[in-house]
Order: sequence, then structure tokens, then C-alpha cells
Amino acid sequence: MLRSDATGPRPRFARRATLRRSLRLLGSFRFEQTDPARFYGGIAADTADLIADFYRDLTGRDLSGTVIVDVGGGPGYFADEFAAAGARYLPIEPDPTEMHAAGLTVAGAVRGSGMALPIRDDAVDICLSSNVAEHVPQPWVMADEMLRITKPGGLMVLSYTVWLGPFGGHETGPWHYLGGEFAARRYTRRTGKQPKNRFGRSLFAVTAADGLRWARETGGRARILATFPRYHPRWAWWVTRIPGVRELLVSNLVVVAAKPLG
Repeated sequence: MLRSDATGPRPRFARRATLRRSLRLLGSFRFEQTDPARFYGGIAADTADLIADFYRDLTGRDLSGTVIVDVGGGPGYFADEFAAAGARYLPIEPDPTEMHAAGLTVAGAVRGSGMALPIRDDAVDICLSSNVAEHVPQPWVMADEMLRITKPGGLMVLSYTVWLGPFGGHETGPWHYLGGEFAARRYTRRTGKQPKNRFGRSLFAVTAADGLRWARETGGRARILATFPRYHPRWAWWVTRIPGVRELLVSNLVVVAAKPLG
């Protein structure tokens, strides 16, 4: 894990990163396709905790009254969790079928691309994206856009699935280790239908090194608060520091950034 100040306090969220939490989240993955409400409900609660903890670390305040933009928010599974925390939640989603996939209605939902967010500069308190960057052909353009719309003093959190991790191929895994196109063809032969996440169209090979490089290269545009493997207990966060190993073991990388004042 990286911190802007290696001598500073441990992030509040680290206390939640227990082995029990890891097992609960990883166990929910088997329901992603068959019971998405169950899967995304658990992810939503965990995401709200993560955002609330880092925002309190940064500002000393809870989420009451904040404006949160969720890039790639899909059908709005996260809306209730953030509303319960007192935040105004605005999902942005490019695919209209995805927006309505769960039959949910989120006031203020916007159709738009993560690579060209339809929001002015310095507009929102918090900008987040969870498990979306691997579905975007230019994920680091999206990351720059997320930072652009975040207010000075605000928080940006980007969490994405690493290609060479066990879930990198989504429903086509673990055959993605033999190539994304091979895995997609095999899935089609086996099931008689195209995978929802088609390599090269709606699923791309994004590495842990890519996210760490973006964090290093933000320069004065952002202060990196933390980078860590989302589904690991705190005592295993060290894997992000080992090249090669992190690509296989990180599974999902979280990059937490604060936008400097001024």
C-alpha cells in the first residue's frame, strides 16, 4: 500500500480489512451472474464503508450533504447505501440497457461516457468508480476525468479488476489466462451465447502496474492516499509492492486520491 506520508496514520478503512470480510466478499462472486442483487448489494455496502472511511480521514466529516458521482454506476445498486449515509448519489452510465437492468430508478442518473464525463470541473465532493475501468478502452482517460470533476479538497476512489487476477476474465475465466479471445470463443461454444463481457469490446486487459503508474504520474494534480488490493485482509496488502506477483494476486486494485486545495 502507498501513502502520501509513509509516517502518517494507518487509513481508517484498514480496520475493516479483515479475513472475515475478504471471505464474505469473495464468496459473493459466485452470485454475480445468477443473483446480481445479492452480489452487488454486498459490494455496495462495502463501497459505502470504504468511501465514508477515507472521506472522514481526509476531511474529518461524514458523508452527510456530499455529492457523489459514481462513474459506471449501472442500474444503481449503490444508491440506497449512499442515501442512507446522507449523500446525494449520481450514477453515470453509458449503456441504457445497463441503467435499467435491475428495474431500479435513481433520481439524477445520467447517461454519459466515463471518458468524457458530462460534468463541469471541480463540481463534486467525491468521485468513485467500482469494477468499471476494465470495461473501458481508455481507463486512464477516465481516471483523469474523474479527477477533473472532483472538487479541490475532495476524494477520488478508483477500484478495478486486474486482468491477470483470478476474476480478470469475469464469466470467461479462468480461460482468460490463455488469452481473452480464446476465453470468449470457448465460452460461446460451451454456452451457445456470447459472454456479456466480450474481450476487446467490453472487457480489456488492465494491469495493476497501470494503476500504480497512473498514481505515480498524477504529480501535483492529486495526492495519493492509498493503493491496496480490495479483497485482501490488511496483512496481505504488501502484495501490491511486488512486480509480477501483484498481477496474479491483487485481483482488484484500489487507488485513493485527494485533489489538492488551490
